[in-house]
Amino acid sequence: MSQAPVTASNASNAANMIDPFGRMVDYLRVSVTDRCDFRCTYCMSENMTFLPKKDLLTLEELDRLCTIFIGKGVRRLRLTGGEPLVRKNIMQFINSLGRHLESGKLEELTITTNGSQLHRFSKDLFSAGMRRINVSLDTLDADKFKAITRWGDVNRVMQGIDAAQESGLKVKINAVALKGFNDDELPKMIEWAHGRDMDMTIIETMPMGEIDEDRTDQYLPLSKVRSNLSNQYTLEDIPFKTGGPARYVSIKETGGKLGFITPLTHNFCESCNRVRLTCTGTLYLCLGQDDAADLREPLRASEGNELTSNAIDEAIGRKPKGHDFIIDRNTKRPAVSRHMSVTGG
Repeated sequence: MSQAPVTASNASNAANMIDPFGRMVDYLRVSVTDRCDFRCTYCMSENMTFLPKKDLLTLEELDRLCTIFIGKGVRRLRLTGGEPLVRKNIMQFINSLGRHLESGKLEELTITTNGSQLHRFSKDLFSAGMRRINVSLDTLDADKFKAITRWGDVNRVMQGIDAAQESGLKVKINAVALKGFNDDELPKMIEWAHGRDMDMTIIETMPMGEIDEDRTDQYLPLSKVRSNLSNQYTLEDIPFKTGGPARYVSIKETGGKLGFITPLTHNFCESCNRVRLTCTGTLYLCLGQDDAADLREPLRASEGNELTSNAIDEAIGRKPKGHDFIIDRNTKRPAVSRHMSVTGG
């Protein structure tokens, strides 16, 4: 007997998800895979052990879970990884999610990518209903890019950005600030991005997962970055928001917007509206906490969605107030043991 298709309207009758601190959860980040074709030094070990494929939810199961969340009030959905575009048949999943954009249940479907596969998928992403994407890019220098990603080719990423813009996608650049690596290059990157009509966001490195580098050597507080940029540019705070945690300024000299994501120097927890779903069906309530809920078991236990919906409600009911990230010489172990690629950023 075939199962009736899941729609946002029949996924749940609950109106909205409200956490214990009165914050409405309307933003879901979905890691469709923990695999990546790069090995960025601040994100992964070079010799990563990835999840067995048998542990991953099928694309149909991910679709069903996303649909349940949309029925419970999620209005923005971002696909992440690892690198989301390396998952086999990923466009099948993205095209299916597009139906929620057409119905108006979902306001926005976006993706964060390293750009390596954009030359292949940009037109398809636009056709599926995406209108903006984030590209993670920490340097414009080919040799430095190869060093930081270990396996990456910056020219291929540039081709992907070209293809994305040509297809009509609005591109935002995400750069992790790394002391002694790209701190001197950030002004050049900002001018390059704004010159191509791309906004840019700078992100503090986060203490997640065991890596081969010493994070105390990498960590660059964005308070210092902003102070340095203020000596060169006119920065004006603006109320612009995209649904995520970035605080934005406009730069008078370039005419573009620059975001700062500061999980350590100035955390953004007071306005947190998001939860994260992994490719194994684990729901993380906070990027910097290990508390989680298993949604795979209730999802597979019944053809109906009541068990899963109840599990989501229980989890949202214990969403923590915030994270406790810290980086210093005395705290060299990561704040959480899982790598960023598992949680999906």
